[in-house]
Amino acid sequence: MTAADPHNASQTEYWNASAGLTWARHHDALDQQIAPLGQAAIRRLAPASGERVLDVGCGCGHTTLELAAQIGPGGGVVGIDISVPMLEVARSRQSGANSARVEFLELDAQIGELGHASFDAIYSRFGVMFFSDPVAAFTRLRAALKPGGRLAFVCWRPIEENPWIAEPMKAARPFLPPRPPTDPTAPGPFAFADAGRVRSILEQAGFEAIDIARFDVPIGGGTLEETLELSLRLGPLGLALREQPELASQVAAAVRAALSAYVTADGVLMAAAVWIVHGIRPTR
Repeated sequence: MTAADPHNASQTEYWNASAGLTWARHHDALDQQIAPLGQAAIRRLAPASGERVLDVGCGCGHTTLELAAQIGPGGGVVGIDISVPMLEVARSRQSGANSARVEFLELDAQIGELGHASFDAIYSRFGVMFFSDPVAAFTRLRAALKPGGRLAFVCWRPIEENPWIAEPMKAARPFLPPRPPTDPTAPGPFAFADAGRVRSILEQAGFEAIDIARFDVPIGGGTLEETLELSLRLGPLGLALREQPELASQVAAAVRAALSAYVTADGVLMAAAVWIVHGIRPTR
């Protein structure tokens, strides 16, 4: 275990309390919802047989186990996260052949010991937007890669391009008190919405051959009530309702009505818009 970064204390608290507990409780539904996005980043990473891979922000371990299945018995995957509740779920999912080549560590990528030139590749599914100092964090991640090693991750594009979160917030807004403007670059789900900022961070951290590609796909698949529960518990709406729970019933009715427009034969499906980002540690 590594001590949390004091500059990122709020994220450590968040992912060990409300958000982490919600993800741990609903990990099957959440993994199903965002699986196509994580798989797109895995395809971009192209993990090869026998490689050693680091999964940053591994959460409940779904992507770590996916990576392990692809690299086969000759390689290994290390999943790191700051959320104890989510890591408990991840470790409970280890079994059989996977357990010998998968390791889950409570570790903050900004300050934790990652080793020097220890990994062939680094991957993340929505785990890198929460760094308090992203340039410093990615500099450490680059150093953990072998020369020529690859980085691939998926992060959200602007909230306006993501109805899965924008529509519930729009429906809830008439019932919520005004909130002060927030810094769009502060640690959070949409901190990497600006592709130019992402490129600048990676360039400053020493990566090269940086590629940032759009990827759009409908996500979801849960029932209306399942989708409603997740909408009310996660993201900015979840935060607002934790602060003012007395508004929950009014907000829930409005959000349920908004989500009803997205019900299909395959469950509630809503558009998701992300960046698939790839970079390389220079060989020189």
